[in-house]
Amino acid sequence: LLGQVLELLRGVQRGSEDRKRSLGRLRWALQNEDTQQKFVRLDGSIRTLTGLFTSSLADLQLEAARCLHELSHCSVPTVAEACLPVTSYLLTYLSGHSLEFTELCLYTLGNLVVESEAVRKQLLPQGIIPVLASCIQSPHEAVLEGVGYVLSQLLQAKEAPTEIIPLVLDSVLPQHMLRLVCSGLKAGMGAAVEFAWCLHYIICRHEDNVVLLELGAVPALTSLLLDLASEMPADAAEGLELLVCPVLRCLSNLLAETDGQGQGQDGRLLVALFLILQCCLQQHPFLVQECLWLLNNLTADDPSFCSALLALDLLPALLQLLTCSQMATVLVLTVLCNIAEKGPFQCQQLLRQPLLPQLLPLLTLPHPEAVGQCLELLHLLLLHCPEAAADFTRQGGHQALEQHQSTPELQERAQALLDMVRQPPGAPSACQATLPAFS
Repeated sequence: LLGQVLELLRGVQRGSEDRKRSLGRLRWALQNEDTQQKFVRLDGSIRTLTGLFTSSLADLQLEAARCLHELSHCSVPTVAEACLPVTSYLLTYLSGHSLEFTELCLYTLGNLVVESEAVRKQLLPQGIIPVLASCIQSPHEAVLEGVGYVLSQLLQAKEAPTEIIPLVLDSVLPQHMLRLVCSGLKAGMGAAVEFAWCLHYIICRHEDNVVLLELGAVPALTSLLLDLASEMPADAAEGLELLVCPVLRCLSNLLAETDGQGQGQDGRLLVALFLILQCCLQQHPFLVQECLWLLNNLTADDPSFCSALLALDLLPALLQLLTCSQMATVLVLTVLCNIAEKGPFQCQQLLRQPLLPQLLPLLTLPHPEAVGQCLELLHLLLLHCPEAAADFTRQGGHQALEQHQSTPELQERAQALLDMVRQPPGAPSACQATLPAFS
């Protein structure tokens, strides 16, 4: 194999008329990881490719770019680091006239930064952030997707919170990312998805997202979510869920950071969430927990959203999700706790639903987190509506609680509820806090 790789390199170096064909054969061979590693170890291999990549002959330049792109796919960091000499040229050629060439340069850069911290550390002082800030203003969808790919790889790097995200926030990138995400339905869905994930990586890894908040990220993303929800029931368009997911995460984390304040929306956002839940429950169940995280953060600190959820008669739809999955059970119970914590009126509204019969089976689940959240909800219901204790006991609640008296992490709360059934409760428990979405 080494001899074959050496022969391919010599064919490229000879400068004969069939050099382009030799480059094509080399590109095909470089799809193999062993070949990639052997190639970069050969003396002059990267230097030869770099020379052709910077050639004035467009067809050789493009073929050399394809070879470098194949090398960038290698998961071995030493191969990415062997490509260090070419990074400055990759950046320079991002302003090239050929769309295919620009695309190749972008995806090669994106692949290289995934595998090597050394590459990332070299690209930052070479000006990759300003170059991407220029590229993001391109009118070409393919280029924008490539920019999104490179940025998403950079923003996931371990050093991103301290070395990369501050540079991105100091550039014009955030405003353009937000613009492209919010125009995804009219412009390009692919680029919108890439940049939505970029925003998510910034929001969940940065301590203070004042830049995005000042750019109006919360109202802009909320408006986008309303538009996405209105599209889904009509024709659950292919790929919409790919944009919905990061948008939900962005909103969840921004609202957690701002304690739910400032979203300035009415019940339309709740309706949008339930429309998405209804459309995705069967085909895209992973979106259920994403919607419920956002619903939790809306209801945790804002009584108006709790009131809207009750007024819009969305409780039955919420209760249907109680047994959807283990995570959904916990999150639905958390949202119900947020509502119950607001006081007697809200608890009375909850109890008008067939809530107690649905809660009692949950106390027998083998999942301490779900049982614990169920105990918290029962505590709030009996605290604000002590008259419900009789129904609770009549339906077998007393026996359900007694089985947890020997479970270390639950026995204290179970005993407290047993005491409440026998006698009026004391002070309420702590409020439910907002939860950050998945990072």
